[in-house]
Amino acid sequence: MDFFTVPTIAFGVLFCFFVIVHDRRRILHFNVTKHPTSVWVTQQMREAFHYDSAPKYLIFDRGAYFDGEVVAVIKSFGIDHKRTGLQSPRQNGIAERRVGSCHRELLDQIIVVNECHLQRFLNESILYYRNDTTHLGLSKQTPAGRMVAEQADGGSMIISKPRIGGLHHRYELAA
Repeated sequence: MDFFTVPTIAFGVLFCFFVIVHDRRRILHFNVTKHPTSVWVTQQMREAFHYDSAPKYLIFDRGAYFDGEVVAVIKSFGIDHKRTGLQSPRQNGIAERRVGSCHRELLDQIIVVNECHLQRFLNESILYYRNDTTHLGLSKQTPAGRMVAEQADGGSMIISKPRIGGLHHRYELAA
C-alpha cells in the first residue's frame, strides 16, 4: 500500500493510492484524490479488502494519512501491519518499482488535467500491464495468462493495436 504524487496542468498535485499484491505484483486497488485524509484512506481499505479477502500482512510507509484511525481499521481486518523505516524506500521495493514503472511508462509521457483524466490513464495502464505486457519470468506470458501466439508460416502479417491512447501497442498475428 503506497501513495505517489502527480503534478497537474493547473499546478496542482494529485495523490495516487494503490494496494499491490506481492505474489505477481498485481495492483489490487487504486484511486486518485486531491486531498488524502485518513477517512478517505480507510474507505479505500474497505474497498480493497472486501468479503474476507484481506491479506495476512500489509506494508505501508510513515505518511501522515496512515494515522491511528487507519491502523485501527487494518487491525479490525485481522491484518498484521508493518511500517517502513524513515526514508527507506527499499523496505517496500515492489511498490517502489511499480511507482517507477508508472512514472517512466505513463506519467512522463502525458500532462495530467484532472482526477478523472489520471484515473482513466491509470486504469488503462493497469489493464495493459495485466493483459498485454509479456514477462520473461512468466515464459513470455502476461500476468493475466495470455499465451504467446505461434507463427504458422513466414508470411503472416503482424497487426498493431494501440493501447493507453497510443503510448503503447499490442502486436498480434493477423488471422
